[in-house]
Amino acid sequence: MKNATRFLIVAFAFAALSLPALAQSGEGQGPHRGMPSVDERVQHLTQKLNLSADQQAKVKSILEDQQSQMGSLRQDTSMSQQDRRAKFQQIHEASTQKIRETLTDDQKAKFDQMQAEHKGMGKHGGQNDAGSTEKQ
Repeated sequence: MKNATRFLIVAFAFAALSLPALAQSGEGQGPHRGMPSVDERVQHLTQKLNLSADQQAKVKSILEDQQSQMGSLRQDTSMSQQDRRAKFQQIHEASTQKIRETLTDDQKAKFDQMQAEHKGMGKHGGQNDAGSTEKQ
């Protein structure tokens, strides 16, 4: 049960990371029920972190790979639900780490703060307590 809760928090945090881009464009163009597309997610990260063109290309490649892996996993009926959730979490964490590795030290700090704020939103049912201590 602990892994299921952790998975849901990670999933909500990841989705929330891309919500501003989703709000600007109307509806998500992603492959799964309103999820933001890879391009929308890259655009959002570019706005928040001021990504260079090279970083944008790397992040897009990472997110496309993640989307492909998760799509394959969704279709894999041989795994238990618990194992599938754990694998989704592994894929997400690996992608997050790869994105982080493409960032400068300043961008990493902002990215880590974004991650922490979104995790806080998931844990508090949408109440973002971390926003009051936001670094500028």
